[in-house]
Amino acid sequence: MNLNKVMLIGRLTQDPEVRSTPSGQQVCTVRMATNRTWNDQATHQKREAVEYHSVVAWGRLAEICGQYLKKGGLAYFEGRLQTRTWQDAQGQKRYTTEIVAENMQIGPRPSGVSGGYSPSPVSGGPEVSDVRRPNNIAQPAVEPEIPVIQEDELTISGVEEEPKPIKDTDLPF
Repeated sequence: MNLNKVMLIGRLTQDPEVRSTPSGQQVCTVRMATNRTWNDQATHQKREAVEYHSVVAWGRLAEICGQYLKKGGLAYFEGRLQTRTWQDAQGQKRYTTEIVAENMQIGPRPSGVSGGYSPSPVSGGPEVSDVRRPNNIAQPAVEPEIPVIQEDELTISGVEEEPKPIKDTDLPF
């Protein structure tokens, strides 16, 4: 069995770029940054590394990304890795690896930002836990609620906290 699954929570480094293919299909490119923090064993200082990602969304998900996401905003994407190849103007073969989005959740709005997104549920519509890229299925008449990541969901145990010393009595053997 094979698995190609990516989950990212990060901040957008620029506004989403929405385009249309010649056939009319919407495609949105989102650039985002994720960071990782850890304590350096040698210097005992907190270190941080940043990774930059390109996320591509298609169809209705592309429209939603273009409408609700903004530079600096927090977003969660779930999808798969895909590598594309092309030839540049000099005839060199180029590669890029990007995340093809299948699900997306919007992070909390920064305070003081006006307009656009409001996390209130859509009246009369079914409650939806996430936004999914359609698989050639007819769209419902009522738009789904755009999900929001709550700030308290961002803390993952042990990721950004100081490591706790392990006691001999805690070991199971």
